[in-house]
Amino acid sequence: MDLDGTLRELRRAAVPAFADAVFIHLDDPLPVGAERSTGPVVLRLHSSERAAPAPEPAGTLLCTDPGTARPAPPLPEVAERVEPAGGGRLAELLRDGRPAFGDAPGNAPAVAELLAPGTEPPGTPPPGHRLIIAPLHGSHHAMGTVLLLRSAGRPAFGGDDLLVASQLATHTALGVQKAVMYGHEAAVADTLQHTMLPSSLPETTGVRLASRYLPASKTAQVGGDWYDAIPLPGNRVALIVGDVMGHSMTSAAIMGQLRTIVQTLAGLDLPPNEVLHHLDEQAQRLGNDHIATCLYAIYDPIAHRLLMANAGHPPAVLLYEDGRAEVLGVPPGAPIGVGGVVFESVEMAAPTGATLVLYTDGLVESRDTDIGSGVEALRTRLQGTARGLTSLEVLCDDVLGTLGPGNRDDDIALLTARFEGFPPDSVGYWFLAPHPMTAGQARRLTRRALRRWGLDSLIDPTELMISEIVTNAVRFASRPLSLRLLRTDVLRCEVTDDSPQVPRMRQAGPGDESGRGLCLVNQLALRWGATRVSSGKVVWFEQKIPPK
Repeated sequence: MDLDGTLRELRRAAVPAFADAVFIHLDDPLPVGAERSTGPVVLRLHSSERAAPAPEPAGTLLCTDPGTARPAPPLPEVAERVEPAGGGRLAELLRDGRPAFGDAPGNAPAVAELLAPGTEPPGTPPPGHRLIIAPLHGSHHAMGTVLLLRSAGRPAFGGDDLLVASQLATHTALGVQKAVMYGHEAAVADTLQHTMLPSSLPETTGVRLASRYLPASKTAQVGGDWYDAIPLPGNRVALIVGDVMGHSMTSAAIMGQLRTIVQTLAGLDLPPNEVLHHLDEQAQRLGNDHIATCLYAIYDPIAHRLLMANAGHPPAVLLYEDGRAEVLGVPPGAPIGVGGVVFESVEMAAPTGATLVLYTDGLVESRDTDIGSGVEALRTRLQGTARGLTSLEVLCDDVLGTLGPGNRDDDIALLTARFEGFPPDSVGYWFLAPHPMTAGQARRLTRRALRRWGLDSLIDPTELMISEIVTNAVRFASRPLSLRLLRTDVLRCEVTDDSPQVPRMRQAGPGDESGRGLCLVNQLALRWGATRVSSGKVVWFEQKIPPK
């Protein structure tokens, strides 16, 4: 699956036992499917006996476009690039693509161009066949050519040697094609995965967020790790991290579908265990062989509470403000896609100043470390180094700093959330019975709260909008509704009732006695909206707080 490794194995097999030097002509760029590539480039691979052993870093033998090639450390007299002249005899032999002896009468210029590019051809070539040219045939067409050269100091090639050279070229071509297709698939999957990850995290009042995504080393394919943060009604936020098992383009595609499903379920404002239950059902419809782990948490900055459910994912770590770190004991459950599993939501305190750390197993598991040991090492690391850290960005970098050098077998997704909460004096919350006088009661409560906060200039428009929304809620509610005011950088007002019917703005006619309420809200509010939740709906609007 590695192009560099395939070319090195050809050299080890052919030089010096079969030939003194091997030259590989690869099309540039190499084709992935049925398309044809352009431009021959030759890699000169000398005998290892003619040079002192040297390290062979990845990329040294890989043919790339000269204008974009990443410079590789030189290997003197082991590998160098040769670009044959377009009209030279060597270029003609490469384009011919048939297994043959290349130093037949008249081909001396080709041998000379290989041995010493740019020099005059020798007057009399050595006797016998010294050059074999064998094409590298892929599934659809030739991808290049292998040239094997013997010096005058050893016997010339014979007919059996031509068959051996053809076999070497055939095996090399298979390896080259697999490596190129593998690299193409990995690149497409990597692009697909990065496209489906969130480009930015939401800025929500009461919590600060930071994230990192670290792809696996180049020896592994892309995985299905993802993270997300989704604002919910009431200034709450859903925090999600997940991992589709496997490493392929399919894993990345399944990850995108699961992330979209989670976003849809989050919009329904379901508890975490219900979200995982429905996600498990949808994952089974995608196929029985798609398994994923997921951890779903909801943070409420007003109640300072955290609600969390787990589907086979590594546990979250809560880092307290005093530097103490705790692995949260949430029942792990079974992975998504297993089916018939009951998930459990666990509620716990979310103290102001604490930081929740969510991650995928690539951070804590490796060939030498099991998940349990890795989680404990992460907890110890956080507890030992996080004291005094004020920036989530610094914390993320510090967490990833525990990995150390070396290849990683899996991707890493990391999401951190620092709980800031809401000051109690910036929240107004009331339950109101649905009856004809409720709108007037809501106006009075709103007026008192705004005067207490020194927002007298917002009293009139806010009372008008509250009256319209509460009146509409009373029409459909069968249980007490709630009114909540939140003062942050904006004034947010929310009315919640048990009716799932979401109001829609419409154009009222000249003779209509209703239908203008939401039009007024749309004109007066900075923003407004209506969201269905599991218990009914929330209608909200926001206003800009005037500067003092």
